[in-house]
Amino acid sequence: MTNLPHLDGATEWLNSPPLTPAGLRGRVVLVQFWTFTCINWLRTLPYVRAWAEKYENDGLLVLGAHTPEFWFEQDLDNVRRAVKEMQIEYPVAVDNDYAIWDAFANRYWPALYFVDAEGAIRDHHFGEGRYEQSERVIQQLLAVDRELVSVDGRGAEAAADWENLDSPETYLGSQRADRRSEAAPASLALNHWALSGDWTIQEQGVKLNDAEGSIAFRFRARDLHLVLRPEDTPVRFRVSLDGEAPGASHGTDVDEQGNGVVSEPRLYQLIRQPGRIEGHTFEITFLEPEIEAYVFTFG
Repeated sequence: MTNLPHLDGATEWLNSPPLTPAGLRGRVVLVQFWTFTCINWLRTLPYVRAWAEKYENDGLLVLGAHTPEFWFEQDLDNVRRAVKEMQIEYPVAVDNDYAIWDAFANRYWPALYFVDAEGAIRDHHFGEGRYEQSERVIQQLLAVDRELVSVDGRGAEAAADWENLDSPETYLGSQRADRRSEAAPASLALNHWALSGDWTIQEQGVKLNDAEGSIAFRFRARDLHLVLRPEDTPVRFRVSLDGEAPGASHGTDVDEQGNGVVSEPRLYQLIRQPGRIEGHTFEITFLEPEIEAYVFTFG
């Protein structure tokens, strides 16, 4: 059994002064590694928020370690905005240098570590799911026994439709890209994607240089998300399914006609199919340049 490692590598603390393992003795601590564009973390957030609120008076302290995946997630203003918009009120250690990540020997977003009042790590869980068991671990460490939380994730925080999810996370940058095609959108094979327009392929993502550039993806899933970052000013876009406006299949960041605006760097939910889940060709066209796209995720 290992103990809670040091936390002094944090580059900044939000919602709290700096915390230490010694200062946390006597409290049960739930450490979660996250990064604000991660769809897998977003879908766990309703549970972690609910646990932080429900068990605070019993002695639980939730600690979020924000370790960035993409370069713009190192920007403190972006992290502060995400913390505010996502209603995260528990302490957050900004781990830009991966010091806390390495101290835990962690490799996953999200990851949960359950620490008892003596500072020993008693359990861990990587990825989504196992919510009931995780809450029972918290209760066991707190010596309480009560009804489990009930959550209703909205938008990108809603649980994935795993039975109908046939499209994998897909990165667009040269570092991790695969299944990129030169085919026209209508000819794409399942889970292949294509660029149209003047794009620069970067290590972590792709950057549009001129207006009216587009990205197409052939997918099968209820939800389609895309991590986007505007350079300086908001960028308008429109999306389509099989060449038509999405209508009732629009996501939370798009209207029924397929219109939306990229106003800040984050994950955008572009499609949510309300009925039978079928394969479609998705396309997003940006009306202005100076936009970067990083990764497609599905739910």
